[in-house]
Amino acid sequence: MAAMTGKIFQNVCVAHYCQQTRQLHNLHGRDSYASNLRSFLPLNRRKSAWNGISAMQLRNLSMNQSGFYNQGIICCNAASSATAVPSIEKKDFLKLQNGSDIRGVAVAGVEGEPVTLTEPVSEAIAAAFAAWLSDKKGAASRSMRVSIGHDSRISATKLQVSVDNMLLSDVILYMPWSKRLASTPAMFNSTLTEKEGAMLPADGAIMITASHLPYNRNGFKFFTNAGGLGKADIKDILERASALYNNLSNEGVSKSHDRSTTSIRRVDYMDIYASDLVHAVRKAAGDIEKPLEGFHIVVDAGNGAGGFFVAKVLEPLGAITSGSQFLEPDGMFPNHIPNPEDKAAMKAITQAVLDNKADLGIIFDTDVDRSAAVDSTGRELNRNRLIALMSAIILEEHPGTTIVTDSVTSDGLTAFIEKKLGGKHHRFKRGYKNVIDEAIRLNTIGEESHLAIETSGHGALKENHWLDDGAYLMVKLLNKLASAKVSGSGSKVLTDLVEGLQEAAISVELRLKIDQTHTDLKGGSFRDYGEAVLKHLENIVDSNPKLGKAPVNYEGVPRKWLGRRGLDVAQPYPVFKLCVLPFESWDLTIRFIPAKSHGVGGGGLVRVAGFGGWFLLRLSLHDPVLPLNIEAASNDDAMKLAQVVVDAVAEFPALDISALTKFIQTR
Repeated sequence: MAAMTGKIFQNVCVAHYCQQTRQLHNLHGRDSYASNLRSFLPLNRRKSAWNGISAMQLRNLSMNQSGFYNQGIICCNAASSATAVPSIEKKDFLKLQNGSDIRGVAVAGVEGEPVTLTEPVSEAIAAAFAAWLSDKKGAASRSMRVSIGHDSRISATKLQVSVDNMLLSDVILYMPWSKRLASTPAMFNSTLTEKEGAMLPADGAIMITASHLPYNRNGFKFFTNAGGLGKADIKDILERASALYNNLSNEGVSKSHDRSTTSIRRVDYMDIYASDLVHAVRKAAGDIEKPLEGFHIVVDAGNGAGGFFVAKVLEPLGAITSGSQFLEPDGMFPNHIPNPEDKAAMKAITQAVLDNKADLGIIFDTDVDRSAAVDSTGRELNRNRLIALMSAIILEEHPGTTIVTDSVTSDGLTAFIEKKLGGKHHRFKRGYKNVIDEAIRLNTIGEESHLAIETSGHGALKENHWLDDGAYLMVKLLNKLASAKVSGSGSKVLTDLVEGLQEAAISVELRLKIDQTHTDLKGGSFRDYGEAVLKHLENIVDSNPKLGKAPVNYEGVPRKWLGRRGLDVAQPYPVFKLCVLPFESWDLTIRFIPAKSHGVGGGGLVRVAGFGGWFLLRLSLHDPVLPLNIEAASNDDAMKLAQVVVDAVAEFPALDISALTKFIQTR
């Protein structure tokens, strides 16, 4: 198995050049600053990225790029290129935003999916992040370090080279190309680990990944020691990148491989990260060297970056790992999608557990920020079951704490957390960063929360710096196994922890796609159309005189969202149950959240409960899709809930409901 590695860049020139450019500006003004800027650019054995740019262009860029000369961007240079770079609109850069990540198409060949994350675009993004980081860290007076890693995607090396070219680096710490694989959680941890011999901690980190998306996609995640960057930060970086890209000449974004080998040192951060995980299990087991000795644990890495967990974590702890599969990185993902929510992926790890008579199966997504498990009987521990399991573990350690989840969790999970475990279940808007930020917010206002977790497998703990780390989630399970060995209860301890979780007979997610070419959009965006669908449901509720309202709980409104009824925009606001008597007198309640968001790039949702079940219709953050979740106690009840949606969206012909009608027909 290839060694897993992060990469550290140390910017040793930011202070010197930023100080000189400030002094030049203060003494001689912008004209002198612009005309003399090129003489201050560090070359490091390569041509300046700014050759061929006029004094007027530099002056305008410095004026328009919000304090440009103070941001250290001038220290992020690359050699010139003979290839002309096409102009890209600012809106095209902003389209790369995917919540708190950047994602795009990096590999050509898929029909209808043109490449959007090119090498020049990636270089501009890297330069923009360096500038953003310099501002945030106040790094103009000192050197800066940035760690970089990537998962197994086939475009990873190409994008990593692009990032290299735009980060000035007199000292580069890295392993050979074939050994640069890293996990997303490790990249965040590199900003926290204090190990000066390894040039740690880093000021910031870049992870090149697109999670479980198809092979042709890729993207970036960014971190500081405060955590992952938020939506506003990502927008800021993309706006900076757009300004850099379009204000530089065609020679200003380039590829350069002429790098001094004498400045290279080697470090394997994944060894450091993995050893910390091993230490956590040993500590929880009372400092036993091999607390998992005798346990048979198989891992499915899905050909992503998670293969390290076998040799670097489980085996040092004494576990038997024979039967582990798909550990070698392969960006084409030939065996199954590396996604703990994918049925084929879960079937693969379940079969591995049963075939090898293992005590536990573990599966990771591509970049290891999500995970799931399978118990010794072949029972899948993902989605609601994983949340229930983690809630049981955390509530043993922190009785009464609040568990924050996304909005599509089941009512049975709520009953399990609150009635059996004695905790509090706080549903919030879907999106792992939304859920994590809400848990952090609750702690700031005095409501204790130690776990934020999505049905997708993103889970973050307060004890682990609120990082969504799939490997650390599994460490918490390993801790229970280790303690079970001491007590003699064996691997059944995990199954016992979720005993009593009520599960619906029917649980399904359907995706209702919006046809962006349909005339019913009338030239508008899919987001406008999707919000109109949700608004229509709201209107049904608002216009019905037989509705009764009673506040029940808080559910899923991000801070900064504007409440349509004039509620405090700085706090979540109460969601009302609405008893709906139409629809043939079906006993329904509706919880709704305004579809129109303001400034956070999200969509709305409507949650309808009835017949012992519920459905939730929401607008995807970035895709022309309205995902529909249905959960019910019987086929008949699920069909009735589905029919409510069919009737409500009949006026929207651009919405493809074929998946929904097929669901009804097969009940």
